[in-house]
Amino acid sequence: MSTNCPFCTLPESRIIAANPHALVIRDGFPISPGHTLIIPRRHVGSFFDVTAEERDSLLQLLDNARHELNQEFKPDGYNIGINDGPSAGQTVPHLHIHLIPRYTGDKQDARGGVRWIIPEKADYWSKK
Repeated sequence: MSTNCPFCTLPESRIIAANPHALVIRDGFPISPGHTLIIPRRHVGSFFDVTAEERDSLLQLLDNARHELNQEFKPDGYNIGINDGPSAGQTVPHLHIHLIPRYTGDKQDARGGVRWIIPEKADYWSKK
């Protein structure tokens, strides 16, 4: 546990689901209705540093969270993302998986999905 880490010091009221190794919260700065984070309880920065048991727990909660979001928000699709390391955009050095509900029309052309993290390389289907 890190006392400077916002995910290590979450108030219980933010936690919407949990298991022994991980927890689920809604993103504090959501980019769509229902934007959810799945977070290991142990302070660990990288997905590649979690144990197999932690990874299984994270993925179990990811599945459960998707089921709950389907019931509550009825999205048309999802983006699932991990920013692993500062050069990948990670701003909180505690692993968290983004489960981002997507809705038809929330972006004019959603093709490319996560490829838009580098916009000049995202559109590979158009003739240039």
